[in-house]
Amino acid sequence: MKLIYQSGLRIFKSTMITPLRKFEKFTKTNLFKSILVVTGATDGIGKEYARELARQGLNLVLISRTKEKLIAVTNEIESQYNVKIKWIVVDFAKGREVYDQIEEELNGIDVGILVNNVGMIHDPETLDKVSEDTLWDLLTVNMGSVTMLTRKILPQMIGRRKGAIVNLGSSSELQPLPNLTAYAASKKFITHFSKGLEYEVADHNIHVQLVMPNFVATNMNAYSDKVRQGGLLFPNAYSYARSAVFTLGKTSETNGFWVHGIQYALMKLAPMQIRTYFGNQLFKRLRIEALEHRQKKQNLY
Repeated sequence: MKLIYQSGLRIFKSTMITPLRKFEKFTKTNLFKSILVVTGATDGIGKEYARELARQGLNLVLISRTKEKLIAVTNEIESQYNVKIKWIVVDFAKGREVYDQIEEELNGIDVGILVNNVGMIHDPETLDKVSEDTLWDLLTVNMGSVTMLTRKILPQMIGRRKGAIVNLGSSSELQPLPNLTAYAASKKFITHFSKGLEYEVADHNIHVQLVMPNFVATNMNAYSDKVRQGGLLFPNAYSYARSAVFTLGKTSETNGFWVHGIQYALMKLAPMQIRTYFGNQLFKRLRIEALEHRQKKQNLY
């Protein structure tokens, strides 16, 4: 009963109370003043985080691997809002070498908010059938980027005694996910990294937020037509980001979207073994859907 009460309170606080409050522009607060840096900023949730905070008046630094997309997103957002945008082309899958470039490009820029959004996933598949190259890239991007980019930017936030770090994790961290074994494990890393960091920087007036979405209708879930179609359980990136941004500065942990908060809380009530069993059954079906999706694409060519 206590667990049910705590879960309900968590949902109400992180996904219901905050959206009902009058939203204050981040530029009017000491905590969030200055520049927003977003990784994985040309698609999905990252792009919509950038758009939403540009709407609030923040200048942006967008980081992604495709120059053409960065230019397109920059032009799109600048045409909508009176903000300045700098973009940086890097491929986080290259590992350590990209961070010196990012540090040099950010020299002299006061970063107020860092959104560690970049990540990758593979179609549902058993580990033995996922290529080694894909696994190395997944681990390097999903865990390396959040760790090393935070390490690069954190000293300036500590020096100014203000800032916010937003880490995009996933509800998949809640239990092992067979057929997405490495991906779910990498998201558990982000959970523990975020919660440990939160305590480390609390005395420096730095806010760390862990965001754990469930399915969002983005290109990352292209293997599932049902998810891509969207709906109540599968918000699009625009709706999800607007909801998640409302919680920034008000809670250190959120699922970002009210339906996802309910799903997460209900799943958490079940024992780990039960959650893993149902996760296994779900992604077995999604694995078949992904195989069928690939087959259809191959038949088109």
